[in-house]
Amino acid sequence: MSSVPVAVVTGSNKGIGFAIVRALCKQFPGDVYLTARDPGRGQEAVAKLQEEGLRALFHQLDIDDLQSIRALRDFLKEKYGGLNVLVNNAGIAFKVHDTTPFAVQAEVTLKTNFFATRNVCTELLPLMKPYGRVVNVSSMVSTSALGGCSQELQKKFRSDTITEGELVELMTKFVEDTKKGVHEKEGWPNTAYGVSKIGVTVLSRIQARMLNEKRKGDHILLNACCPGWVRTDMAGPRATKSPDEGAETPVYLALLPSDADGPHGQFVIDKTVRTW
Repeated sequence: MSSVPVAVVTGSNKGIGFAIVRALCKQFPGDVYLTARDPGRGQEAVAKLQEEGLRALFHQLDIDDLQSIRALRDFLKEKYGGLNVLVNNAGIAFKVHDTTPFAVQAEVTLKTNFFATRNVCTELLPLMKPYGRVVNVSSMVSTSALGGCSQELQKKFRSDTITEGELVELMTKFVEDTKKGVHEKEGWPNTAYGVSKIGVTVLSRIQARMLNEKRKGDHILLNACCPGWVRTDMAGPRATKSPDEGAETPVYLALLPSDADGPHGQFVIDKTVRTW
């Protein structure tokens, strides 16, 4: 079993994920795994970094496939005895003018951005070693979407006692409400991506609380962050930040020093804790 520290970035063959891997290759003192659904694309991305003189390793990961998540879990357990840094970056977004019915967009977006990210956490968080760092890439859209929720929903999403089960129920209800065409009447905003990222931010708050309760002495820090508006396939060419600039906050959180006691359970934008 290797005693080398290990970092994993989900959805990292392009865009922000790729930029996070690049930065970690330069700054993280251990093995950095670039992951992708498609092994061909993943290997291409690793080769690209190699040309820059950087060494990333590849492991296949499709976060929508539980078997794929568990294969990565078993590999990390066997080879490294755990995990030091996990960056949950994988996610999807429909384009603004996409004509796919909203209920379908809601189901597909939440399936990956919330439910699949949660599955990754369920399988990999128990592997986190003491002083581990977990970064869930959310979005500032989660804040504006929260503001578009009814007062009742806002109260639930801001609650310091909401459980993971309750959050899952709410995310499931959103999808069901869109299918019935009643989501706005039920107090939801008209953004599937925004609701999926509310889910990620609130999940991060819950997970941090659980770590405090169950593993206080392990000094694991877990946060949600927004990389900003970044020029990627997802956000388009007009966005204000380059992928490397978008990687700055996730990388800052991934590399918080071992003597840091925060941020933890926070929503961070531009390396600054924001009020949720």
